[in-house]
Amino acid sequence: MNIIEQFTDFTPVNIIFSFLDIILVWYVIYKILTLIRGTKAVQLLKGLFVIIVARIATEIFGLDTLGWMLQEVIDWGFLAIIIIFTPEIRRALEQIGRGRLFQRSVNQLEDEQARLIEAMKKAVSYMAKRRIGALISIEKETGLNEYIETGIRLDANISSELIINTFIPNTPLHDGAMIIQKNRIAAAACYLPLSESTLISKELGTRHRAALGLSEVTDAIVVVVSEETGAISIAVNGNLHRNLTLENFESLLKTLWFGPEGELEASSKWTWRGKKHG
Repeated sequence: MNIIEQFTDFTPVNIIFSFLDIILVWYVIYKILTLIRGTKAVQLLKGLFVIIVARIATEIFGLDTLGWMLQEVIDWGFLAIIIIFTPEIRRALEQIGRGRLFQRSVNQLEDEQARLIEAMKKAVSYMAKRRIGALISIEKETGLNEYIETGIRLDANISSELIINTFIPNTPLHDGAMIIQKNRIAAAACYLPLSESTLISKELGTRHRAALGLSEVTDAIVVVVSEETGAISIAVNGNLHRNLTLENFESLLKTLWFGPEGELEASSKWTWRGKKHG
């Protein structure tokens, strides 16, 4: 009865503040999880969750001795957590004092994007100078799993060294496309569909046709390094942006991969649009 009365006594203002209270609690929990993501604290939390579930189970099944032991672990465990993670707690408090706690996620995202672009730029620059052919597809909204299944799964972090080593001639994975999915290298030596357009310049080889072919049926970004000339190209939405300088490549890739659509103003001298030769 008291619970019903509490709900009936709610005013619109109380409802709004209660809703804000819930939102703030969830936001604080979210920020804590982002802070500890990728650290050893994640495994500790998993273990703590298992212990709490086990403690609840002991209450349900009447396992008094085991319940007492688990309760002792929980009671002393929080103190142990404070001692073990003193450096992390101190660092978080320092970030709060500097006003950086709520900026960390944005900064981490920007740092990760910059790292990925730099890794791609470094790898492409190395291969272009040495005329090492490469074909790299980056998944966006349209899934590329059917093409990933045609290659060798890697599931590896993106690094310039790994990209370069993959496309070194006469190595097992150099023939075919590398596919990047969720900012990780999903697979290499994958087969992509070839474009059937008759308007493609005859000077373009199989890599460029495969890049255009995939870009015609998906929204993927496909990076191509020519084995014959070392030229750098990007295919997207059925368009082939050719003979890019490293600066143009970096800017275009960043816009297509992470930036808002429609920002690119491509120069006609290095763009092939499927209706004319570049």
